[in-house]
Amino acid sequence: MRINIITLFPEFFRSPLEAGLLGRALEAGILEIGLHNPRDFSTDKHRSVDDRPYGGGPGMVMLPDPMARTLDSLGVPRGRAGTRGKGRCIMLSPKGRPLTQALARELALEPSLTLICGRYEGPDARLEELYPIESVSLGDFVLNGGEIAALALVEATGRLLPGFMGHEESGDEESFSASLLEYPHYTRPDVFEGLEVPEILRSGDHGRIKAWRREESLKATLLGRPDILPGAQLEGKDFEFLRSVPRALLGKNLYCALVHYPVLDRDGKSGAVSLTNLDIHDIARAARSYNLGGYFIVTPLKDQSRLLETLLGHWTDGAGGEGNPDRKEALRHVRHAALVDDAIRAIEERTGQVPLLLGSSASSNAPGAQCLPVTELREKLRERPALLLFGTGQGLAPEILERCDGILPPIRPLADYNHFSVRSAASILLDRILGDWY
Repeated sequence: MRINIITLFPEFFRSPLEAGLLGRALEAGILEIGLHNPRDFSTDKHRSVDDRPYGGGPGMVMLPDPMARTLDSLGVPRGRAGTRGKGRCIMLSPKGRPLTQALARELALEPSLTLICGRYEGPDARLEELYPIESVSLGDFVLNGGEIAALALVEATGRLLPGFMGHEESGDEESFSASLLEYPHYTRPDVFEGLEVPEILRSGDHGRIKAWRREESLKATLLGRPDILPGAQLEGKDFEFLRSVPRALLGKNLYCALVHYPVLDRDGKSGAVSLTNLDIHDIARAARSYNLGGYFIVTPLKDQSRLLETLLGHWTDGAGGEGNPDRKEALRHVRHAALVDDAIRAIEERTGQVPLLLGSSASSNAPGAQCLPVTELREKLRERPALLLFGTGQGLAPEILERCDGILPPIRPLADYNHFSVRSAASILLDRILGDWY
């Protein structure tokens, strides 16, 4: 495979490309690297490659002409992304498709690659209209340029080429190859500072060793990178093992409340609404399925409180629970709170911490706190409990939303129809926050 790298700093690559397996692959002809500097294709005496951006703003933009001349010299065809020539043309950019093991495998099948390393504010955007440039990102962070990302792509792709690793199976067994982290490795001595190599690895029983490594890989992924587990090919025995792994479930730190006051009525006025039997039951089952710390029904109305007490009694202590133990299990976690503040106090008494107060809304213009992404909420749940409010009626009243520490993004903010029942919305949001892995 030949990889052409377009960079203003070709010297960046010289030492890394001489080291380790990359250096050996270049010597053996398994991989061929060409470094191309757009300054060599500049037409003015200063060898200019950048200029100020139209519209003003900070930084400089890479001039299109030197970049286009460089791409033309390498035979990159003109056309939009998807046009195929000798190989694919990739720009390393934060806006791009993530660099994953699957993408590395895909690129390793190409006869050649052209990698564009941006600098400053990046290349003039018209290049992406003139050439079939794909964007690839190393991650959600910003670097000074694309050189580090390009080097990562070269190694991730090159090591999958035949002959690169020496042992052809090595690339397939390592982390992320099957959406699983790798199992732990050990070498001599058998005992180091009082710590022994696991007995099973010294047993010589290759069947047991293979099973142990699979389980250790599953455990490492569940505890360290549960977000990649949905992409793994799991069997029944894998799920059985994963269920047995002790872990601190984030759901235990998440509480939810179905709020009947203060909420908006059809006229947009703040007030109270009546309980709905189906909402209580279905959200209780969702809360129990995701192992939430608790589920509150918030209403200050005396008659509604008595109705809730009767309903819960029937299913937890009465005839309903005898015939339906699953419903009993879900509803026994339901608690009444007259006001949202009562639910907050109950959580504080149980956990010793004041919970984060989180709102939910179908509107993208909900008043109050900043939108809180689900990934950020997961991190907060590792340190602190949170109470997630679901509104009945026409949604939570502004006076409640304005008190929230954060508001979850709407479920379908770009859709022309976004009217979920509260029980459907609750199930969807809980799954987005916790899935089956947190």
